[in-house]
Amino acid sequence: MILTIIMIISLILDGLLTNYLPFMINDLSLFTPLLTLVTIFIIYPYFRKKEKKYFIMLLIIGLLYDLLYTNLIFFNAIMFLGIGYISKIIYKNYEINYFNLILYTVLLVVIYESVTALIFFIFNLVPITIPKVVYKITHSLLLNIIYAEIIYIILKLIPKKYLKISIN
Repeated sequence: MILTIIMIISLILDGLLTNYLPFMINDLSLFTPLLTLVTIFIIYPYFRKKEKKYFIMLLIIGLLYDLLYTNLIFFNAIMFLGIGYISKIIYKNYEINYFNLILYTVLLVVIYESVTALIFFIFNLVPITIPKVVYKITHSLLLNIIYAEIIYIILKLIPKKYLKISIN
């Protein structure tokens, strides 16, 4: 239950920060939030034995993200499923600590923004240039790394009995 609440809060914060960060340069925000993406990565260990529920939640959150913030139905749903799969691979092969969390957050942001830019370029949805993609990636890292660290610490402080996932 707490994990679902954290995911919904991240989804809402994504929308609020995207719409209300007043610092705009060249139609790109100085701080680009990808808080839902970061949360997808951080909550995976709590769904290790319930991966089906994890991926269903990612599909639903992705659809909500598409309906609320983009006009590309199923785009973020598929992207979030892909990020969830990458998270699964990372958690199965590597140990996560504070330093690694920063590295993996950077990796996921770069993957998400690069694939998004590639899809936009291929289908000519919006004009994309490499400097704009690099600008967006570099300006999203600070906010997302700080958010990842905060959520990681919060989840470590919450007693494990409250983080259990019910089957009901």
